[in-house]
Amino acid sequence: MLFGLDGVEIGLIIVFLTLFAGIMTGFPVAFSIGGAGIISFAIIAALDSAGLLIHQAIDTSSAEYSALVAEGVARDAISVFRYPELPRIEEHLFPGGWEQAMDRNLSFIVNRMNERVIAGQSIETLLAVAMFVMMGITLERSRIAEDLLTTMARVFGPLPGGLAVSIVIVGAFLAASTGIVGATVVTMGLLALPTMLRNNYSPELATGVIAASGTLGQIIPPSIVIVLLGTLVGDLYATGQETRAQLVGCSDALTFLGEPAVLSVGTLFQAALLPGLFLAFLYGAYAFGFALVRPASAPPVQMGEMSGGEVVTRNEALLWYLFAPVALILAMVVGGMGGVVGNQTFTVSDYAEREAGPSLRTNVSDQCAAAMIDLHGQSTWDEAVAQTAAQAEAGDDGGAVELTEEQLVEARAAAAANIAPIGTGVAVVVTLLGLILIVARGISPSSSPTPLIIGGLGLVAALLVDVLFIAPTTSSGNTMLLLAIPIAAALYGCRAAMGRLSQNELLRVVFPPLVLIVAVLGSILGGITNPTPAAALGAAGAIMLAAYRKLKEEDGLSKIIIWASFAVVIMILAGVNFDLRITRADVPFQDWVAYIVAQIAYHFAFFGLLYGCYVLLRTSVLSPVVRETAKVTSMVFTILIGSQLLNLVLISFGGEHYIQQFLRAFDNEMVVFLLVMLILFILGFVLDFLEIIYIVIPIVGPVIYGGTLDPKWVTIMIAVNLQTSFLTPPFGFALFYLRGVAPKSVTTGHIYRGVLPFVGIQVLGLALLWLFPGIVTIVPDLLPN
Repeated sequence: MLFGLDGVEIGLIIVFLTLFAGIMTGFPVAFSIGGAGIISFAIIAALDSAGLLIHQAIDTSSAEYSALVAEGVARDAISVFRYPELPRIEEHLFPGGWEQAMDRNLSFIVNRMNERVIAGQSIETLLAVAMFVMMGITLERSRIAEDLLTTMARVFGPLPGGLAVSIVIVGAFLAASTGIVGATVVTMGLLALPTMLRNNYSPELATGVIAASGTLGQIIPPSIVIVLLGTLVGDLYATGQETRAQLVGCSDALTFLGEPAVLSVGTLFQAALLPGLFLAFLYGAYAFGFALVRPASAPPVQMGEMSGGEVVTRNEALLWYLFAPVALILAMVVGGMGGVVGNQTFTVSDYAEREAGPSLRTNVSDQCAAAMIDLHGQSTWDEAVAQTAAQAEAGDDGGAVELTEEQLVEARAAAAANIAPIGTGVAVVVTLLGLILIVARGISPSSSPTPLIIGGLGLVAALLVDVLFIAPTTSSGNTMLLLAIPIAAALYGCRAAMGRLSQNELLRVVFPPLVLIVAVLGSILGGITNPTPAAALGAAGAIMLAAYRKLKEEDGLSKIIIWASFAVVIMILAGVNFDLRITRADVPFQDWVAYIVAQIAYHFAFFGLLYGCYVLLRTSVLSPVVRETAKVTSMVFTILIGSQLLNLVLISFGGEHYIQQFLRAFDNEMVVFLLVMLILFILGFVLDFLEIIYIVIPIVGPVIYGGTLDPKWVTIMIAVNLQTSFLTPPFGFALFYLRGVAPKSVTTGHIYRGVLPFVGIQVLGLALLWLFPGIVTIVPDLLPN
């Protein structure tokens, strides 16, 4: 063996050295990865043909190997790491020759490209990347970051370390609205760094907080990292659990787990929300603590007065900004917990199950049964066995029986009796509009309260109408008619409220992008839709928002954009509350009306979008947005293609299988995961997150997703770890972005020293997520998936 190493080990070294050399040349990374795969394959093939690469494989024909198999050890679980005493045989790295390996690779690469890039199941989710990128770049070009930074600096500047805290808040806000790390870091570096330095802020703190806050877009949804990870780890989780089931003697993962092994991007967005906000809190806490310890390096700064309407007293501010909003939200939450607020939709089937099927399949081998008992517990297994036996004794195949007319009426009455008196939709609308009315009262207490009172009475009337007159069986058309007058009164009050809210500079700056964030994230986190339609909504909303700002600057026809936005809302309401399938045999009149209204709203909304595109094209905004979106998206897909080629090279000589066998040799899966996290952290010093996602994760994924660890928690831990790769010297991309726009007085040493505490905070955040995994899992457990 060459250098005393196994041929597979030498092949792995050649691949990774070639990859690092290609990246270090400065050649575009997207092409360096594919080139590294081709060059490394050629080197390995040449060495293997010369007889220099010898693989010490286990002799599967030996008596010792046969004895292990006879004892019930799965063949895939037998490796040189777990059973080093087994007899070995020497073989070439490519047993059939490099020509056969290359022929297989060419076939595999065509299939992989078809599955993962052109027409596979993940392509729909990958489309969200392009639209989220477009959403972020459009909002960045519309100067949202500039307005946010100015406004937040005026709010928090007078506090110790206030400018640094405002940077963290703006970074979190931009993460949820743009998610583009480069754009966020460059924008905040250009706008905030000179201001912080002029006000005697430490260069280390200023650069560190800007670089760290700019990377929050990697974890706070909608995050491109989460989208890319989600499209990858969903397959890895399913594959890993299938392998786990087969290793314990079960036929498939569904039998072993008792549920499908599924992991969606929407679920990962839910899981990433709290960790992202938690990291932002840690950044802000560090900045505030730094200011308390070294006040001269982070002094309070007066950035000028804000235009916030009339002056309110302390008691008025506490009442209308804190106590009243909290009371309204708590009332709705308590109502939901007490059964007063809930979903009013119910469905009663004409068929009823004769007997609930068993929770687990019990017709399995003894080895699989023992593994399932170990996983689910003896009591769950005994219950499933009892249910299976009862069904067999009754001759029941678990099918369904048709209900009689009397049984159907009783079932409907029983279902309707358990429905909450106030619907979730009405409660959400009342809460949102109520918050607008309450805050508007706090903005201008001296103004006439009459419009706000009328709006509040309209909301109360809407709740009473829902309780007294709207039943679960009430048609959508009648529901809309019953709620029309109360909602009209509420909207009348909200129209006056919006005029008062516009007097406050903070609300005027934050409210428009906040609405877009709520629309995009709310639809994903609430389980209403998947990330791709939400990304389309976000991209269209960003275009219309940017066009509205341009038209306001020009005193143009900005009302077209406003009415187009309302048309989108009307279209969604019609689609949610009415059955718009007009191809049915019998279409009620109200559904025809809703269909016509939805069509009119759709065409006007589309016209508003086209008009917004025209405005941005005329003002030279749309062209650079489209170019930047195409560049970023092309880079992502090119790296995806190149990484598939590199991974197939590893597979061709057994490198991927060799690494997985090494990791599976550890008995403690937490040790394996800790080892993988350490490797990812170290690779983050020299590799970008895209390379790590597409090169490293497919190799280690089947192992770390093939155990008992929660896949949501594993993925978010990886995402937070990948976020660190933007900050770690010497190749952290956020450091390069900031270095490119920093003044000459700020040295590279300042930037490196400034980010080190935030790298430590990242490690602390990972440790806390390790110790308290509920931070990751609580939101997905509470929200629908």
